[in-house]
This record gives sequence, C-alpha cells and structure tokens, in this order.
Amino acid sequence: MTRPVLVTSAAGGRQGKTGRHVSEMLLKRGVPVRAFVRTIDDRANHLRTLGAEIFEGDFLDIGSVQRAARGTSAIYFAYPVQDGLMDATAAMAVAAREAGVSRLVNLVMLQSSPDAPTPRMRQNYLSEQVFEWANIGAVHLRATVFYENLGAMARQSLPAQGAVRLPWGGEDTVLPMVSAEDVARVAAGLLTSPKLAPGTAYPLIGATISLKEIIATFGRVLAKDIRYEEISDEEWKAQAASRGYNEHAIAHLSSLWKALRSAAIDPSDARYRVSETIETIGGARPKSFEAFVREGQSELLAKAS
Repeated sequence: MTRPVLVTSAAGGRQGKTGRHVSEMLLKRGVPVRAFVRTIDDRANHLRTLGAEIFEGDFLDIGSVQRAARGTSAIYFAYPVQDGLMDATAAMAVAAREAGVSRLVNLVMLQSSPDAPTPRMRQNYLSEQVFEWANIGAVHLRATVFYENLGAMARQSLPAQGAVRLPWGGEDTVLPMVSAEDVARVAAGLLTSPKLAPGTAYPLIGATISLKEIIATFGRVLAKDIRYEEISDEEWKAQAASRGYNEHAIAHLSSLWKALRSAAIDPSDARYRVSETIETIGGARPKSFEAFVREGQSELLAKAS
C-alpha cells in the first residue's frame, strides 16, 4: 500500500488555505492524504468525504507530530502566521527524520533571510536551516502576498464604504502577489514529482501590479466606483486586533506593509518577475488578479461579520 502524504494545516486557515488546496489536489490525483488538522469540524469532515485520513493533532506537541508523521512518505509543512514556528519546525524535523520521510515541502515567504524586514521572514530563514540539517529532502516555497489576504482585508471596507483602506502608501506602490491555489499547485507538483533537488527554493510570484491597477480591477469587475484610502499603521493595527489577528501576525504584516511602501519595486526587476515554476511544476499559468476578483466577487461584496 502506498504511504500517505502528510498535509498540515489541511482544514484551511485565514491566510491562503494552501493546505486544504494541496489535500484536495493530491486526492484528485489518487494520492493518499493524511490531513493534519487542529480540530475535527465541517472542513475536516469534507476532506474525509473526499478520501483523506484525518489526524487531529497539535503542531507544538512533539508526540502528536510524531504519530502524524509515522508511516508517511512526504510532508507539506505550512505553519500559520502565529507564534511557535520554530518549535513546530523542530518537532516536524524530528518526526520526519524518525519516520524516514525523504521529501518535505516547506511553505515560507518570498524573502527568507537573516536580514529580512519582518520577524516572521527571519524565522522562516531559520526554519529552512533546521529542515536542511534534518536531511529529509526539504524544498522551500517562497510565496509572496496572497490575493486571498488582500481580498479578506479589502472586504472589511469594500461593501459598506466602497473603499480599500490599507496602509500601503500611494497608488504607485507596486506589490508582488500570487494566488494561494497556484502555490498549492506547485506544492502538489513537487510532492508527486519523480525527481526533486533537496535544498531548492522556489520563488512564487503570480503577478507584480500597482495598487492603482488593483483598485481599477476591483472597480471594473465589481462594476462599482472603488477608491483607495490610505490609513496609518496604527489605525490598521487597531483594526486588525479588533478582527482577531494575533500579535505575531500584526507584527509581521505591519513590518511587511512598511517594507512594501519603501521598496519602490520596479515590475521589470528580474527579482519580481512572474515565476515560471507555477506553470512548469504547477501545471497551469498563474491566475491573474482579475480572475481572482471575478471568482470571488460575491464574497468581496458581502459585509464582513
């Protein structure tokens, strides 16, 4: 019997739900999946109906992680944007090595280095090193800002105010972005590829677009007069806290917004070009931001609770 792939964060969280997408994509290919979830709920039960084995566990409980990894062939590791990444990384590295896992796909952020601009990105760099030392065939997906994250933040003000209210500077600010589904497609491709080069990092950018283009796309697709309103970092932090964002996520995102405002990204810069791996490994051309908005327009116009 083929050993399953362990997919973490499989139920899907508030970021991009890549674990959920990866689970569904692997199951569609006939690959057995052990879905690692925090709690058994409707999302987990949906995966069960698709054929996944459900494992209820805790990233920060080494015993739980060891049991989850036992008998698996590969792992998709996607830790939520919250405290505990290094503990979770160490636990998974130990469990994967004990289980004889020879392939681990690690989701991190586009800039992963000791001098990266956010605390989470610097932790991502350390996480990569731990997985490398474990000698478990780790590769790293370095994804940029998800369309889904922008959509969730825009939804807080779009339906009621017809505005996108964010601390992103002027409309000339340029952002590298990507669809979470495209990230998941690359992950599924790497998890099932007959060959893999351990230690490889794959930058994942689906589009590099200006804030002006983003607002114009919202307006065109939603057939509404949409405007951008710049708010202060302090106002955004207060709003994020009131909506349940944890302190780790707020610290990371606040630093990220500052970095993007000051980066003066040139869309022609090779560092921010659309990633060919989305098509060559993921099997489809990158989803455009407009396609994302068209797919989710009813949700974008629904008032956030």
